[in-house]
Amino acid sequence: MNRSSLVVLAALAAVPVASRAQGQPDFSKVEIKTTKITSNFYTLEGQGGVIGVLAGPDGVLMVDSQFAPLSGKIVAAIKQISDKPIRFLINTHVHGDHTGGNENLGKLGVTIFAREQLRDRLIHPAPAANGSIPPSAPAAALPLVTYSGPVTFHMNGEEVRLIPIPRAHTDGDTLVRFEMSDVIMTGDFYRSIQFPNIDRANGGSLNGMLDGLAYIIGQAGPNTKIIPGHGPMVDRNAVIAHRDMILGIRDRVAKLVDQGQTVEQVVAAKPAADYDGKVQEAGTTRDRFVGQLYAELKSTK
Repeated sequence: MNRSSLVVLAALAAVPVASRAQGQPDFSKVEIKTTKITSNFYTLEGQGGVIGVLAGPDGVLMVDSQFAPLSGKIVAAIKQISDKPIRFLINTHVHGDHTGGNENLGKLGVTIFAREQLRDRLIHPAPAANGSIPPSAPAAALPLVTYSGPVTFHMNGEEVRLIPIPRAHTDGDTLVRFEMSDVIMTGDFYRSIQFPNIDRANGGSLNGMLDGLAYIIGQAGPNTKIIPGHGPMVDRNAVIAHRDMILGIRDRVAKLVDQGQTVEQVVAAKPAADYDGKVQEAGTTRDRFVGQLYAELKSTK
C-alpha cells in the first residue's frame, strides 16, 4: 500500500474524532430521555451511547455510562426510576461515549464490569490520529471485575447475561442479554442508524463483527427487543438486513481490491452508495466503513 493510501485510511479512521473535536456538544443543554421498555427495564438517551437500566428491589444495574459531564443528569434520571442504589455498571466497549462516566460512578461506589481487553485499553489507550498517546483512565474509572467468558447476574427477577463478542467493533465488546425481558443490548458492533464502524485501532475486525451479528440473529426471537449502541430499538429482521448489507458491500469492495485499486479509487467508486437511503446517518460513516473494509481485505492479500 502506498503512502497516499495510508494517509487516506488514517483520515477516514479519524473522522469521528475530528468531528467531536470541532463540534464538542454543549453538555449543559443535553436532556436525558427515559423510555420504559419492560416492567423493570429502561433506556436512557442523552449524548452518546444508549444506556440500559435494570431497576428493582436488589438495586440498579446499568449498561454503559455516556460522557462524564452528564453523570449528574444520568444519576438524577435513574433516581426518578428507582430509589435503590446503583450497584453495577457494565461497559459494552471502550469508547468514551460509553465509558466516560465510569470515574464518577466508580466514586459513588458502583462496581464496574467489563472485558479484560477493555480495562487494558483504558489503561493503555490507542494512539490518536495525530500519533499522540491519550492519558490513562483514572483508577476509579477502571472496571473492578473483568471476564473472558460469559457472566450471569441474578437480580430483580432477571437473568442478565454478559456475552463476550471477540474482535467486533473493538476487541473488548460485550453483548448484554436480559433473558426475562427478552432484551438484547449490542453496544456499538450494531448501530441501527449508521454504517458499521470497525475500530481496527482498538482491535475490531470485520469477521468478528459478522460473528457478533450472527449471534444476535441466532439468539433473537420474533419479539426480542434489540437495543443498538446508537439508534432506535429494532427487531431481528433489522439485524439480518444490516448483516446482509455488510456482506454485499464487502463483496463489492473485495472485487475492487482484487482489481488492484487503491483505497482512494475504492472510496471514489462509492460501492455502498445505494444503501444511503436505508441508513439514517450515512454521511461520513459510509466512506469510513468502505475504507475500513479496504484495510481489512487488503491485509489478507
